[in-house]
Amino acid sequence: MSNRPIIAVPADRKLVGIHPFHMVGEKYLKAIKEVSMGVPWIIPALGYDDVTEDILDSVDGVFLTGSYSNIEPHHYGKEESRPGTLHDPERDGTVLPLIGEVLERGIPLFAVCRGFQELNVHLGGTIHQHLHEIEGNFDHRENNADDINTQYGPAHKISIHRDSMLYDLLGETEAEVNSLHGQGINKLAPNVTVEAEAEDGVIEAFKVNNSKAFAYAVQWHPEWKANENNLSRLLFSAFGSACLEYAKNK
Repeated sequence: MSNRPIIAVPADRKLVGIHPFHMVGEKYLKAIKEVSMGVPWIIPALGYDDVTEDILDSVDGVFLTGSYSNIEPHHYGKEESRPGTLHDPERDGTVLPLIGEVLERGIPLFAVCRGFQELNVHLGGTIHQHLHEIEGNFDHRENNADDINTQYGPAHKISIHRDSMLYDLLGETEAEVNSLHGQGINKLAPNVTVEAEAEDGVIEAFKVNNSKAFAYAVQWHPEWKANENNLSRLLFSAFGSACLEYAKNK
């Protein structure tokens, strides 16, 4: 019998031709399998319902991925998106209510990029829809003309708070991370603590205060070649350990 924790990964809903598919990027699944040492289990974006609750009964962790889509602004009380903005209302309708149940149950939760933003929104925060248009901010978007390794390569430094889980893991107050996002935190949700910021002040990592288990979010993409990056390896290993502990104590 395997001792690996089962880790749920909510899917994006995308059209392939004329048919909707429920998808998760392979890079996320590989990071969970190879670094968190878990078994990834894809949750379809069919809305949060009793089937989703049955899935949560059987898992030991939840991982929220990044995505090309953005959260619909009505979820955080802001103006409509500009024409052409990609949304995924089915993912919104699955993940946003799921987060509350995950936190209530004390299931370990790790969220990156879109997932980072989803966690902030669920907890009462808001999102800047166009970070690069704010005076003083970097352009945190990738250059789509670059090859994939350049897009996911180091883009900027982050400052890590000394009194943080990130510092406890890495033992450093500074690290380099990739950057592939056009949106980011505007108002930080209550009852969370910032653990790292980019050089322009954009929030890059936070933890959920007084959570029953691991509940952590980063704005960058640590899943990319996670075994080859020390910070990524430490984050996914810590998440995997929390999931294994949850599995043992269920």
